[in-house]
Amino acid sequence: MSAQVFPGRHTVEHHEGFVVFVIGTRINKWWAVRKWWPVFTAMPPMIKELYTNKEAGCLSMENFFGLRTTLMIQYWRSEEDLLAYAKGQKHLTAWKNFNQKVSNNDAVGIYHETYIIHPGQFESIYGNMPVFGLAKALGMQPINSATNSAHKRLRKKERLQMDELG
Repeated sequence: MSAQVFPGRHTVEHHEGFVVFVIGTRINKWWAVRKWWPVFTAMPPMIKELYTNKEAGCLSMENFFGLRTTLMIQYWRSEEDLLAYAKGQKHLTAWKNFNQKVSNNDAVGIYHETYIIHPGQFESIYGNMPVFGLAKALGMQPINSATNSAHKRLRKKERLQMDELG
């Protein structure tokens, strides 16, 4: 996360769809390091690839670590980009290695969730925050009188959709 804090309230204005991808692991048995360590070492090369290859379509990501669980939120340009990456060589190799080494043990768990966000079907606010999350992926704008409540931010997007339809 950026160290610079942006005072005041900000939001995201974006008029296209995007994808939110949540992925993570859970260590079920701390003492079984040889069983869960391969899962942890599989992610960094893929993360590096996404940071260095912006054409892949990953706009931004945030990482969180708990005592047992990791969580990564990724923002993707499109469903097609995410699925194309999933079929790419680095991901397929990591997935094959995971299945060979640890898929049938209960020492580690993995999960992911995919959310396809259509234009106008999201809302955000950031108060006195560095650029973070969706704002890091899509850009942030200061709150103004037309966007000073969640209701207004959602309705503004709804009105834009109606204008586009006709």
